[in-house]
Amino acid sequence: MRYELMFPEQIRKAIDENWPVVLSLGVLEYHAEHCCVGVDTLLVARAVEELEKEIKMVILPPFYYGAASFAVDSPERKGTIHVKSEVLNLFGRELFSSLLRIGFRNVYGIYYHQSENFIQGMPTDLSFKLAARQAIFEFLEKEHGEGWWGREDSADYYEKHHGKGENPFNWIQIHPLKHPSCQGDHAGLTETSLMMAFCPEGVDMAKERKLWYAKSADGANVEYGMQVKADVMRELRKTLSGKNND
Repeated sequence: MRYELMFPEQIRKAIDENWPVVLSLGVLEYHAEHCCVGVDTLLVARAVEELEKEIKMVILPPFYYGAASFAVDSPERKGTIHVKSEVLNLFGRELFSSLLRIGFRNVYGIYYHQSENFIQGMPTDLSFKLAARQAIFEFLEKEHGEGWWGREDSADYYEKHHGKGENPFNWIQIHPLKHPSCQGDHAGLTETSLMMAFCPEGVDMAKERKLWYAKSADGANVEYGMQVKADVMRELRKTLSGKNND
């Protein structure tokens, strides 16, 4: 269900049944001339929308305004929007704090831009990862007071830590939208094919593809896009069902 269209009674039901609450995280970035600027967010948002047909979930409005950087090209007349990571961190901290106060305990940020470097982290995902930890620590201290972990009633903390839903640091998680088949590509064969499968209105193959990173898109096709899409959806399904959680 789209969060902005939910009534309070539906929100309470989602909390009581511990539905996944999903935030699509991405950027607005130049993707050569043949792809729209929202590729990195649209791929996540469309995947989440499709999976909602199978899994009960709350879909937050997508967040497009990540730290795109100007590594691909300058923004003038190209469309890239770059928001500094420190600003993203402040926003994420406030957002996650609000979600915790509402009562959600199963929040996911799903991220695609630069996700080939997800293990090391890049500015956008690192900002939201830190924001999640900060919000959780603040919430726990406000609810239980300072020293909550060191008290006797936390003696079973590590036993609970590994139980489903018991680890408070799993209340908010940031995961990449990824599969080995969709890495190492910017507006090339794979991303363009994925867009054909997920968001065909965001691709115009009649436009030029002269830039080195876009030349491989000449071979883009829906069939290949659907193959990679199936891989991506399988991984996302595992993530939102809790099978990929730490």
